Amino acid sequence: MTRGSARHLLGVAAVMAAFAALYLTHSFLRFRNFEARGYDLGIFDQAVRRYAQFDAPIVPIKGDGFHLLGDHFHPIIALLAPLYWLWDDPRVLNIALVALLVSAAVPVYLVVRGWFSHRVGLLAAAALLAGWPFQAFIDWDFHEIAFGVPILGWVIWALERQRPWTVVVLASVLLLVREDMGATCLAIAVVLLIRRYWVQAGVLAILGLVGLWVAVGVVIPHFAPDGEFSYWDYTALGPSAGAAAVFLLTQPWNALPILVDHPLKVALLTAHLVPLWLLPLASPYTLIALPMLLSRLFNDRLTVWGLVYHYDAALAVIFLLAAFDTLRRIRRRPNSQRTFLPAVVLPASLIVLSLVGGAVMQFATERENHIFPLHWTYTGQDWQMTDRAEAHQRAVDLIPDGSCVEAADTAVPHLTDRSYVGLAGTIDEARVNWLIIDSWAEELGGNDPLTPEEAFERAERLGFEAVTRDDEGLWVFHRDITNDPTCTDFVN
Repeated sequence: MTRGSARHLLGVAAVMAAFAALYLTHSFLRFRNFEARGYDLGIFDQAVRRYAQFDAPIVPIKGDGFHLLGDHFHPIIALLAPLYWLWDDPRVLNIALVALLVSAAVPVYLVVRGWFSHRVGLLAAAALLAGWPFQAFIDWDFHEIAFGVPILGWVIWALERQRPWTVVVLASVLLLVREDMGATCLAIAVVLLIRRYWVQAGVLAILGLVGLWVAVGVVIPHFAPDGEFSYWDYTALGPSAGAAAVFLLTQPWNALPILVDHPLKVALLTAHLVPLWLLPLASPYTLIALPMLLSRLFNDRLTVWGLVYHYDAALAVIFLLAAFDTLRRIRRRPNSQRTFLPAVVLPASLIVLSLVGGAVMQFATERENHIFPLHWTYTGQDWQMTDRAEAHQRAVDLIPDGSCVEAADTAVPHLTDRSYVGLAGTIDEARVNWLIIDSWAEELGGNDPLTPEEAFERAERLGFEAVTRDDEGLWVFHRDITNDPTCTDFVN
């Protein structure tokens, strides 16, 4: 290795280490301040903890005896089980999330360096890590799509290195990340076709279709309580997947207006494409992002149209590389400048936008709806526990180990390591013996969420007595029944 190469590697490592330290600090402060939630940190902590014990991923947060593979298909999260043998704490998932996201800088750097230079590659890696999609993802605490973020970067790297079988292998791993990644595999197969890798494209297309069918048609219905895949939320396209396919094939012109029929959808497209100067629209690599993007824009649920969704980090990798792909094509034209200033200005502008946004801009009044959540860490607001956080600590300290407890969403991650914990109304009424109710919340989470008023009425009906009353909005209830073996065994 030459001295210059070693210096370049140290530069990349320094950038990655700096962002890893920043994001870990932010995540750990969130946990300490009771800002992490049962959805999603508590859910994945329960699942991976069970994998670490060589048990099925039963998640009481989703329901009594709920098998998580009946919700989504993400067996890849079992790879994180050994982390719990080193540190039995939910925050190991924060570490895993940060490590996965930061590692995506490596393929981005390698690809962009190959197109331009070390300096441009380093700026591109920093722009990716500083971007609002990565900032927003950190506030999710954990999600399985984190595995897909670096993999998608390596897929494009393999395409650029003309390694089509490597592309097939990497894309196949995506099938273990989430059930909808089969559609992404089909999009990657289209890019392989464009590159004239006919055999590899055909193999990947078959793998994608089979993977999609196995996940949605076999595994999830097998473990789901109702025996069905419950996430068909595309009624604007039709009442079923078959009807939607017919509609898209026969009336695509009627489907297009759905993509921009709400301000949030327009904002999502704008936030991804305008800072990149619309350059991704001229690159075939953008095809890889279409399944993830269209599945959100066609979805009935308003929540997935917003700018704080975890899929944005996966899109960010693709769109950033697609933008640079367009720039390198422009650079090939006669009379292009040798240094090609736009390749430097683009990532530099993204870094400035992200740092300024994180430091001073506030686009939402609610902390959990903020696309620049690092604002609270930069300004020091996260560094001291609030009265509300201290009240949470007092509440969870009252819960004995091995209890059957239904807790506020913000208290759940602090109980998953020592109790059988769910949200309000998710545990069998015959066994639950502790409650933490957040009277300040509009609803208390879960698949069929209760309001605080409904939770209080339920507590009275079941014979609970208040232990603490309205401590910063938190109420702790207890009834004197023996801990059910299901609960005590769950954490032992």
